[in-house]
Amino acid sequence: MAGPRRTILIIEDEPHIVMGLRDALEFEGFGAISAGKGKDGIALARAESPNAVILDLMLPDMNGYAVCEELRRSCPLLPIIMLTARSQETDKIRGLDAGADDYVTKPFSVNELIARMRAILRRAARPSAAPELVDIGDARVSFSSHTLKVGTTEHALSFYEVELLRLLVERVGQPVSREEILQKIWGLEAAPTNRTVDNFIVKLRKKIEKHPDKPVHILTVYGFGYKLAIPE
Repeated sequence: MAGPRRTILIIEDEPHIVMGLRDALEFEGFGAISAGKGKDGIALARAESPNAVILDLMLPDMNGYAVCEELRRSCPLLPIIMLTARSQETDKIRGLDAGADDYVTKPFSVNELIARMRAILRRAARPSAAPELVDIGDARVSFSSHTLKVGTTEHALSFYEVELLRLLVERVGQPVSREEILQKIWGLEAAPTNRTVDNFIVKLRKKIEKHPDKPVHILTVYGFGYKLAIPE
């Protein structure tokens, strides 16, 4: 028996892109709803509780970074894939910092986008051997609420930040290769670069480490990958 139909919210102002995405999503068994403006998309996300969002960076009323930040505040667990016409790495990193879980650069392959969407939804549903709450130094991570708290400061964690931490916690003290991280978290079909993994490590270090440039918890294993150290 098939599970409930999952709904994807498209926030995009170019009608031909919306139509192509809607057709592709519905062909793959998803429901699709759309908004052409950022404010309308935020309101629709709150009203309809979609399973994921495809968000364009350039919108007529507000940019995608601001929309992403607002969605992340009101819907912290909502997977977000950002569409951008910009290929510069700094723009992609800014999107990830705003709370996006992944990004696709225009022009993009619809099949690749659908594969990334499936990867996000599949991994969101997978069981984990990691405990619900984990203390890493002064930081307390809650996997169910996608939050990390240091003192009185709470940070929202994106989907991939959570999944990366889960994997490192499950293998605490053991080196995990970049290739394994790519395969288990992003999936082979998503095919991100090794730099993507490094970008997420940098983001997590900024939230967890007292001195991100001299980490003591999320350690680099040079030429291989990363490992998590939680001293007794």
